[in-house]
Amino acid sequence: MGHSFQSFGILCCVKGYHFCVPVCAIIHEGLVFSNRDKQTLIDKAGSMLGDIFGKHQEFLLLADAYYANGKMLKALVALGSILISRVRTNAVAYEKASAPTRKQRGRPKLYGTKIKLSDLFFSAIFTECTCNIYGEKVRVEYLCKDLIWKPFGKLTRFVLVKHPRRGRMILMSSDLSISPIEMIELYSLRFKIEVTFKHAIRNVGAFSYHFWMAEMTPLKQKSGNQYLHKKEQRYRDQVRRKIKAYHCFVQTGLIAQGMLQYLSMTQTQLVWNHFGSWIRTIRPGILPSEAIVSNALWNTLPYFLQGSITGGIVEKFISSRIDRKRAESMRFAG
Repeated sequence: MGHSFQSFGILCCVKGYHFCVPVCAIIHEGLVFSNRDKQTLIDKAGSMLGDIFGKHQEFLLLADAYYANGKMLKALVALGSILISRVRTNAVAYEKASAPTRKQRGRPKLYGTKIKLSDLFFSAIFTECTCNIYGEKVRVEYLCKDLIWKPFGKLTRFVLVKHPRRGRMILMSSDLSISPIEMIELYSLRFKIEVTFKHAIRNVGAFSYHFWMAEMTPLKQKSGNQYLHKKEQRYRDQVRRKIKAYHCFVQTGLIAQGMLQYLSMTQTQLVWNHFGSWIRTIRPGILPSEAIVSNALWNTLPYFLQGSITGGIVEKFISSRIDRKRAESMRFAG
């Protein structure tokens, strides 16, 4: 009845402007092909990151609280990478156990005093600093603590943040050498991921697929996962082919979005020259969005079809499929 994607992108910075380049999106929920498959969404996300970046390429993952998970941390450490994420307000951690004064029987104590992290907002002294958050200089308060997080089993860096307008937040990092200010500024860039997938949905149409399977078994609303291990092989193959069509459509859209971002980075002035529309404020030094680049390409399409690349393969492909009446009216209107 429904499915969800797990998606990852690469955070880039060009001319001081940060944006997220989408890499891939895969359906990881909604279908179960084998009753022996015990993989969780975290397991699938970890293997997906390994496929994208490989085992010998370090990276830093900015993620929301869902990925603040012991499995994800261990998977990233195995890849030699770092996680920075938000943790839930009910999270707890432990101080490092003090060394015993005399030798005792049994395994040495691993965990010391238990600390509820949200209580530190009221019982600890915070440090003030100025951070560049969401494109503006903001005075925030922070507290940095290196504590043992039980799901991970090792020392983890926690940074408690008080923002003057956005309230309180608890951040976590598997890297003990990263500074608290750097953690705060990096996590504030996570919203660029949300902006990217907003453009993918509303401007590029990367998730606007409508592929139907006539033989699909009707499902009730909110029926959850569809278990296919009891279905015949032919039906399972049909579902796999349908999912592959979804993935190909979405991946093609993400590639197109990446090309729009590339034009925005490399042909900034040319894009603005052919934008042909109106926005309230064009801020100097800010790269045009995917929607603006798409508008500029649409405005120059008639000139491209007139023969700017005579005999080109792309021109022949578009010319054989375009509605010429609409193209002519668009050209004269421009």
